[in-house]
Amino acid sequence: MRIGLIGDYNEEVVAHRAIPEAIRLAAEAIGAEAESEWISTPRLDEAAEDKLARYDGLWCVPASPYRSMNGALNGIRYARERGVPFLGTCGGFQHMIIEFARNVAGLADADHAEINPEASVVLVAPLTCFVSEQTNAFRLTPGSRTAAIYGAQETVEQYGTCNYGPDPAYNERLEAAGLRIAGVDTDGTTRIMELPSHPFMIGMLFQPERSALKGASHPLIRGFVQAARDRRKM
Repeated sequence: MRIGLIGDYNEEVVAHRAIPEAIRLAAEAIGAEAESEWISTPRLDEAAEDKLARYDGLWCVPASPYRSMNGALNGIRYARERGVPFLGTCGGFQHMIIEFARNVAGLADADHAEINPEASVVLVAPLTCFVSEQTNAFRLTPGSRTAAIYGAQETVEQYGTCNYGPDPAYNERLEAAGLRIAGVDTDGTTRIMELPSHPFMIGMLFQPERSALKGASHPLIRGFVQAARDRRKM
């Protein structure tokens, strides 16, 4: 199977070095083979559909701001509308909810504080507590796809360097439009969201790909790769 990595590769970003190995480990764990390819965000500014049709799954990776926010959003929209398995981690999660807010939830002006702090709808806002290279506990929503993948109601995960997250003021609007809060941190702040109507569309503020740095496959990445494998068989 072929996984497209939406983002602007930088060898200095730990997550970028970890993601291809995380995919390989996940594929190996389910008895499959997977290759990953980087897709720079400016490439998706135009004719994104033609460039993404060859992929069985799409992962929007950390390290925003991207060279092209529009390109990243085009890639996410393609995955959402075409039912392509999608994973968004850190910045990828932030842009997943912006795309959904703009195109589904009726928040056309939804934006990111890092890019447009004066926007009328700052959907992704500065975190009240900056997190960098630390682990945190998370509670998973009973009945969510995420909880089913973990087979648990709690988990401990690692952040990269993160300054921004979803503004909780818009949670109700996003959930009314179809997104689900699938996990929160210990103070109840949203950290994982999923789209239940989609074959596999999950985003999280932490970085599960870092499990690959310890030689381990992560359940969320295994679930993503399995969904991509299932799509390839269709």
